[in-house]
Amino acid sequence: METVISRLTEQALSLPAIDRVHLADRLLESLNSPSNEKINKLWAEEAERRIDELDFGKVQAIPGEKVFADIRKRLAK
Repeated sequence: METVISRLTEQALSLPAIDRVHLADRLLESLNSPSNEKINKLWAEEAERRIDELDFGKVQAIPGEKVFADIRKRLAK
């Protein structure tokens, strides 16, 4: 088994980068990770939830400039 894995690894590493990306994606999909469709659906639901929170005044938006200024200040410490 180890010999087969070693050979496959060696062959995979010799592929062009884009092919390795596709191979890695296929391998990850085979591990029963959520499909891209499911992930996209979950992100769409999250976006809608956040929009509703803004629309109903549950949260207030913070300007991006302020967010990045706060981050820069924190990182400078």
